[in-house]
Amino acid sequence: MIEFLKKTPMFAGLPDNQLKALRDIIISKDYSRGETIFSEGDEGNGFYITKSGSVKIFKLSFEGKEQILHIYGAGEPFGEVAVFTGIPFPANAVALKKSTVLFFEGKKFTELLIKDPSLSLNLLGVLSIRLKQFTVQVENLSLKEVPGRLAEHLIWLSNDQKNTKEVTLEISKGQLASLLGTIPETLSRILGKMNTESLIEVHGKKIIILDYENLVNLSKVGRLEDLH
Repeated sequence: MIEFLKKTPMFAGLPDNQLKALRDIIISKDYSRGETIFSEGDEGNGFYITKSGSVKIFKLSFEGKEQILHIYGAGEPFGEVAVFTGIPFPANAVALKKSTVLFFEGKKFTELLIKDPSLSLNLLGVLSIRLKQFTVQVENLSLKEVPGRLAEHLIWLSNDQKNTKEVTLEISKGQLASLLGTIPETLSRILGKMNTESLIEVHGKKIIILDYENLVNLSKVGRLEDLH
């Protein structure tokens, strides 16, 4: 467990004695695909780190439409904002596939922070990154058209998977559409246009990147028409 904690953004660089103290308050929980971890409005009594699998964070509109906010994989924390602001969880969390998550009870974790302020610095770093991510997401949804959002997501996947030639979608196209703030039909149409423009080739969940440079350009200009 300590070796895993060393690799997480929140706890990287901490000495072994601090990691051991963290290990002692962890509760490991297993979830099957589609199982709810917490729901919007639940008490924010702790936060989580994904140990394996992946977790979807989303909100539902009054009409039942789902808007995916984030997909978190191994090593990534979620639910931490609610714990440290004293508010209920502002969104829902569901396991996208069989997953193991580590639960940190808020009160016990806060006691560790009081004992060792260096933990707080790591936490501030993570929360700062989260704020930046939300800012970028709001900008994308409000200012960029869907082709630009899709191009930016593919570039992010390329960086995350360390491959500029091809990427693998880890979520369904319906879920990807929700993440990008659109509908599956629009996403399929744009994927087809990007294929016609020789930017990408789509083979199921595998996407071959044919023109990385123009994909980057599309992420900036937002519209396929503006590439020419």
